[in-house]
Amino acid sequence: MLDLLNSFAALVSGALGSPWLWVLVFFVSALDALLPFMPSETTVITVAVLLGQDAPSLVALAVLAAAGALAGDCLSHGIGRRAGPRAVARLQRGERGRRRYAWVRDKLARHGTTLIIAGRYLPGGRVAVGLATGSLRYPLRRFVALDALGASIWAGYSVLVGYLGGASFAGKPAMGLLVAFGIGLATVAVVEVTRRHYTRRDRGKVSQS
Repeated sequence: MLDLLNSFAALVSGALGSPWLWVLVFFVSALDALLPFMPSETTVITVAVLLGQDAPSLVALAVLAAAGALAGDCLSHGIGRRAGPRAVARLQRGERGRRRYAWVRDKLARHGTTLIIAGRYLPGGRVAVGLATGSLRYPLRRFVALDALGASIWAGYSVLVGYLGGASFAGKPAMGLLVAFGIGLATVAVVEVTRRHYTRRDRGKVSQS
């Protein structure tokens, strides 16, 4: 595992001086809004780990990641708004997709602000939130404002996680990556557990009413 991470770190380190790396960060952060298998958070964390104490580059990384995330989310929202029912149909493929869309639709009506800001931490959340807000005609200006905040928080968090991993294991990038990825996975797990808790609580309230 560590050998694989060391090889990966060496590969990315060799590209740190290339402007194409920053282009990659932007587009991976953007495309994750449509293709959930794109490793946006992993990419940002990895670059942050390898940048180490280079504060200006870390700030640039956060700005580019946030800009890419916002661009991708706006594109997803626009597709949902334009496609309408077709976007809804895409979201509802399979039982899991139908449950996810129903959950997003319900939460948008009651907790839209929280969902747009924090939905990106849920598995498949960015895709579901972007397409659902568009297909349900969520106010565009409000969506952009909330998503810009959410994208900035996400980018700052990802860079901070990478920075902490790199700072904790200076000269050992593989260990830094391992710790950073562990923190990232733990965060996603906490968000998912919290979501399930509130979903069960809401269902309990409905059944009692």
